[in-house]
Amino acid sequence: MVSKRFTAGGVAIAAALALTVTGLVAPANAGPTSTRTFTVVAKDGVSASTAIAAIKAAGGTVVSRTDNVGMFRVVSNRTDFASRVAASGSLVGAAQRKAVGYAPRADLDKVERENLATAAKTKGGIELAKGPSGLDPLDDKLWGLSMIHADRARAVEDGSSAVTVGILDTGVDASNPDLAGNFSWSLSKNFAPDMTDIDGACEVASCLDPVGTDDGGHGTHVAGTVGAAANGFGVSGVAPGVTLVELKGGQDSGYFFLDPVVNALVHAGDKGLDVVNMSFYVDPWLYNCANNPTDSPEARAEQRAIITAMKRALNYAHDHGVTLVGALGNNHEDLGKPRVDTSSPDYGPAPYHRPIDNDTCLDLPVEGPHVIGVSSVGPSGRKADYSNYGTEQISVAAPGGWFRDGYGTDAYRTDANMILSSYPKRVLQEEGSVDENGNIVPEAQTFVFKQCTATGVCGYYTYLQGTSMASPHAAGVASLIVSRFGSATQGGFGLAPDAVESHLYATADEHACPQPRMQTYQREDRSGQFNAYCEGGEEFNGFYGYGIVDAYAAVTTPM
Repeated sequence: MVSKRFTAGGVAIAAALALTVTGLVAPANAGPTSTRTFTVVAKDGVSASTAIAAIKAAGGTVVSRTDNVGMFRVVSNRTDFASRVAASGSLVGAAQRKAVGYAPRADLDKVERENLATAAKTKGGIELAKGPSGLDPLDDKLWGLSMIHADRARAVEDGSSAVTVGILDTGVDASNPDLAGNFSWSLSKNFAPDMTDIDGACEVASCLDPVGTDDGGHGTHVAGTVGAAANGFGVSGVAPGVTLVELKGGQDSGYFFLDPVVNALVHAGDKGLDVVNMSFYVDPWLYNCANNPTDSPEARAEQRAIITAMKRALNYAHDHGVTLVGALGNNHEDLGKPRVDTSSPDYGPAPYHRPIDNDTCLDLPVEGPHVIGVSSVGPSGRKADYSNYGTEQISVAAPGGWFRDGYGTDAYRTDANMILSSYPKRVLQEEGSVDENGNIVPEAQTFVFKQCTATGVCGYYTYLQGTSMASPHAAGVASLIVSRFGSATQGGFGLAPDAVESHLYATADEHACPQPRMQTYQREDRSGQFNAYCEGGEEFNGFYGYGIVDAYAAVTTPM
């Protein structure tokens, strides 16, 4: 689901929900210490003072607190601290930041960068998936804008600058001319200090990257799809007039941990943001289970803490006027009938096989309260092979790209089947697509683009695919709904999230299940594990939910 992975794309909370913060992050050359960092969550109805007393009794010291959701960052040198917390009558559990016991997975971005992983079969120079013409220079590559009629919607409503969209992700590169004019410096904030074991050396002394930067790339791509400016430069977003707010809750490496994510959601509620896009899942557990028999007692308590804190944070944001949009995930499974989880935990101890009980296990945040879950389709309108689905959690579908779409035609395995959006130069340089002088290397010229202003300021763009790319299309439409039908409130401008959600569903373009209902992707060279059965009728089903989002219908249909 995120940048290097989302895997929710494929964007994690480390086995440690732990949570480094300014002042707690050890320098890269720091020696071993017996003090460990935890995230502790209080039980429902427990006051902050009672929770702090219980934490102290268990042997911990509170170093920061988020009272709105009953969450505390704690340090302790007791080896039995987590078990003492789990035994407390006032606390749900403790999640510890652990040392990496194995190398982070090398396949974090295999879905989103499939065109690079299979470069030998790529026909990158062929461009058959067409977007609208006559807009920004690269918009003719944005077939997603045409599919959801965002180009037509723009003539009616292009998004109000009074509407704020939070990009809860790896950051936003505000130096890109397509994003700079729509970026809010005052509302943006970084909640995820670099963790040297997974992110590499810190770029700044505090390990807290400055607002307006993105060393992962994923957040910048998402932001461009939502609201890149219609300025005659580069690309334009679904809602090119809205204000973009960076909520950095993801690590540069693509992991999303509990503490940064929760604090970002609370910030979104406190600042009155209108929409928040979440293209990730909270690590280290693909599914958080309340009482999975294959998990240790400490792991169960950790997951219960994640579930509790995430539900509280999502409810808090929703109750403060935030419409929540989330990627359904890239694990090609029915979320109502989950397979055995073989990837968790993806940080800390080695992963193991975990049978998943659908009644007690949650993929967060998309299976949390009030989250609009988005599946991914390719240019043909077919469900992308990687996309999660299922009537239990899906809400709508949106363009997310599918590299293997168009089997039997010249479009098959082309870059143009994916989603083009803004991307940081620095990340492209690290990947080898752009050289030290800022020039695109010959091998990357089919999937990386560069645009420069008259004053020499340049922006870069590349293709990705995933439900991480579908979700911002839906978030963009949600922000158009707020722009069109919102009104002044005591805190500024907005529209009730339930009203936004209902209108998004009512105006989506209904799609019946394909025939046959059991879709196979064998001709696209996928195994039987990718087979997907579509349940439901035309008005609502497991592949499309209420339909593919439609920006034009959303802004022209009365509420």
